Amino acid sequence: MDATPHYAVIGGGWAGCAAAVTLAAAGRRVSLFEAGRTLGGRARRIEVDGRSLDNGQHILLGAYRATLKLLKQIGVNADEAMLRLPLQMRYPEIETQDGMDFLAPRLPAPLHLLLALLRAKGLTREDKLALARFSSAARWMGWTLNDDCSVLELLERFDQTERLTRLMWAPLCVAALNTPPERASAQVFLNVLRDSLGARRAASDMLLPRTDLTRLLPQPAADFVGARGGKLYLGQSVAAISPGSTRQGDAAARWRLALKNPAHELDTDLEFDAVILATGPETAADLLGEIAFDDANHEAAIGRQIDAIRALQYEPITTCYLQYDADTRMAAPFYALLDDPAQAAWGQFVFDRGQLSGNPADAGLLAVVVSAAGNAIADGHAALAQGIAAQLARSLQQPALNSPQWSRVISEKRATFSCTPGLQRPDNEDLPPGLRLAGDYLAGDYPATLEGAVLSGIASAQSLLKQIT
Repeated sequence: MDATPHYAVIGGGWAGCAAAVTLAAAGRRVSLFEAGRTLGGRARRIEVDGRSLDNGQHILLGAYRATLKLLKQIGVNADEAMLRLPLQMRYPEIETQDGMDFLAPRLPAPLHLLLALLRAKGLTREDKLALARFSSAARWMGWTLNDDCSVLELLERFDQTERLTRLMWAPLCVAALNTPPERASAQVFLNVLRDSLGARRAASDMLLPRTDLTRLLPQPAADFVGARGGKLYLGQSVAAISPGSTRQGDAAARWRLALKNPAHELDTDLEFDAVILATGPETAADLLGEIAFDDANHEAAIGRQIDAIRALQYEPITTCYLQYDADTRMAAPFYALLDDPAQAAWGQFVFDRGQLSGNPADAGLLAVVVSAAGNAIADGHAALAQGIAAQLARSLQQPALNSPQWSRVISEKRATFSCTPGLQRPDNEDLPPGLRLAGDYLAGDYPATLEGAVLSGIASAQSLLKQIT
């Protein structure tokens, strides 16, 4: 085993777990370090008042090929772990003529979209023609823009109606990019549409986790790595990374890690043949900034990545959990909601956790998502929960929803980077041998999504596998 290259992965989020699995599957020794006590990063399980909840409700897509392939590799049956639903944008407000009901049938693409458009309720003939016009134009352009612009500008360019923008495009944009349409990158939005609406029918399916997010991928990934001799160190925060010794005849420098509070079975300094830095962007920048190099080119490359990371802006995601009587059940597993900040109606999507998990402990538990809305918690968590409860009561026409038995607001203030037009994201260009970054914030086609994180982790690991044999 001493002759086998030893890799350190710092960060047990989805990117770090994907990297660790890729390395372990290739027969490499892997040590995975996670500062927290729970794997998953910004998509993980948390314990609240004796309950197991997620720090945010997620929708995956059938287009997430890398994630689905990884789940299969680590032994997770995606059809059991997630509820697969056809593409839909359904509002309970359709009963009051304020919403829409768009549901794609299980037909081959693009017939499923055509029939869904013809059957859609709540859209006028003008709305439907506008949607068809936009979809056709996007395909004709190859889902590519010569010059990036905001999503709102793109929609205006193709004469999308106000109603269609409000009920379809804006919610999809916020859900996918976690950035408001007036500030969101049209090119990245088109990339997501290309791989979902513009691909085979199954790619547009919506996948809702039935289990908590840690159990969905990170924990099985860690088990996969452990079964192949890898080590997992929870509660181990890396204090510094520094170049170590160099193996004779090996062009790749070894790397040394220093831990803040090393466990008793660990030395304070650990050497590895390569390191994948899969922490959040700010932590990655801090660690990179402390590395001292003799090579001016490597130092300059590190400096460029730090500058790109520091330039990122961030968007929050807030999830409000509300517990009602166990017999409370929505007519569908989830709905889109008409948000109206003026009425403290911040909710954009509501999920029936009882239907999704099938766990009696989740019966009557609703999860409401508020994306890219920094002002949602300005008046405090209690006010937000009260406003959302009133919103649910109006939208679902159930007055009893005004009075939940219990509520909890969980807010990730830096959930994702702000995905703006022409954004220059960090990458791994010209980094020193044996050092790579991984995370959903790195350059790529996708916004900050679980698929983006997985793709980044796999790519970083594969790059090092080619470099170090």
